[in-house]
Amino acid sequence: MSGIIAYCRPGFENDCAAELQEKTAVLGSFGYCQTKPQQGYVVYRCAVEESEHLAKKLALSDLIFTRQFITILAEINDLPAQDRVSAIQMALLDEQVTEAFASIKPAGALRVETPDTNEGKELSKFCRKFTVPLRQGLRQAGWMTAKESDRRPTLHAFFLSSQTVILGFSFSFNQSPWLMGIPRLRMPSDAPSRSTLKLDEAFQVFVPEHEREERVTSGMNAVDLGAAPGGWTYQLVRRGMMVQAVDNGPMAESLMETGQVKHIQEDGFKYRPKKKNVTWLVCDMVEKPARVGELMTDWLLTEDCKEAIFNLKLPMKRRYAAVSEYLEHIKQTLMEQGRGRFELQAKQLYHDREEITVHIRWL
Repeated sequence: MSGIIAYCRPGFENDCAAELQEKTAVLGSFGYCQTKPQQGYVVYRCAVEESEHLAKKLALSDLIFTRQFITILAEINDLPAQDRVSAIQMALLDEQVTEAFASIKPAGALRVETPDTNEGKELSKFCRKFTVPLRQGLRQAGWMTAKESDRRPTLHAFFLSSQTVILGFSFSFNQSPWLMGIPRLRMPSDAPSRSTLKLDEAFQVFVPEHEREERVTSGMNAVDLGAAPGGWTYQLVRRGMMVQAVDNGPMAESLMETGQVKHIQEDGFKYRPKKKNVTWLVCDMVEKPARVGELMTDWLLTEDCKEAIFNLKLPMKRRYAAVSEYLEHIKQTLMEQGRGRFELQAKQLYHDREEITVHIRWL
């Protein structure tokens, strides 16, 4: 049977599966999920025609716990160590595969991937070495264009072991731009804390590259609630913004020396800017998610900011159900009390742990 594979953070398979079941049912697909704890992916089984439909209509940007998903072309469990390329060629040239997915061929790019687990990390070196010969073999088999093309689907070889691989595809308009759905960010040596990577990733995930020059740019005003010691403030400063860093705790001296940061020693839940000239509000306070959500919603309703990025801490159980409840409350409040259309996105980012990151902006 065919279906899709959703990549997720190990330990969050049940949340990923619950979300998939709900979203696919809305699209008229009634498959079922297969999960194992800590495996870093979820298998959603459905009919062939439904799987291709989901590849187009199940928007990756709407999925919170899925980093990337691929539609299954074939599954191979006994790859020969001597000639893996030929075995993959034969699987893709199978009559059932070529008939069912004729529109996918040829693909424009190839990604050789693994789950984000310790076992997957052990396979990463092999995957890097195997990418070039596999690409050449797929071109010989007519399954890939002679040159890379972002106008054609992407082929994925998702290795579970050196002998087991799931072959799949994703459409260029509905995929993560990164291998395995993970942005490779380098920790800045002068950043005050590792939390800085969360906001760096959030800007890249939530703001399309062609819009960043206009929406995340030098000279903007920003507010960082619960800023100390300055991990998130650091990302605002490096993008040239003037930042009001709100926290009773101390800020990193290196940030204060830039001249771009005003440290306001005040409770983040009580502070409000004197002027309505703030573009970005960011917040990574360790607080009850419902309380943080209400605070962010209120800032947007009073037009004290134009866009907000914030983290919501997750409960120990029924995390997807809780997240859905938090986000639905925010949406309902903005629709009932707001003054226009808005965009809301939420994702469990690679650099998140027991939390999700939310982005809201007025359109």
